[in-house]
Amino acid sequence: MLLDSSYLIDLEEELAERKFGPAIAFANAHRRSAPRISVVTVAELAAGSPDETATRRFLARYRVITLKPQIAYLAGRLERALSAHGQRLGENDNWIAATALYYGEPLVTNDHDFARAVRAGLPLKLLRY
Repeated sequence: MLLDSSYLIDLEEELAERKFGPAIAFANAHRRSAPRISVVTVAELAAGSPDETATRRFLARYRVITLKPQIAYLAGRLERALSAHGQRLGENDNWIAATALYYGEPLVTNDHDFARAVRAGLPLKLLRY
């Protein structure tokens, strides 16, 4: 499974506040899986964090997937498919969705924007937490 920024932000907040919430519950329920993150997600979290060292430490537990040309072509197809329906994802979300599509992995998110891709007929699997 591929973890979206929204999930990681919620998880980080729950851990910092020592509060059991939906992100921690999801992590506990999927303890045996090996979730991955996109390099784009790393950039999003780094951009929103005042402490890069803490962000690096938090993300060190995940395998980071880098971009490759095949993902770029999928991102282009995704953009065209959504544009045909008069919709778009943000640029970063487009890359993250294309990465999940390329690897055939569900995307763990609470960001409802990704549902646009599903409504456009793309085989993006979403896991809500």
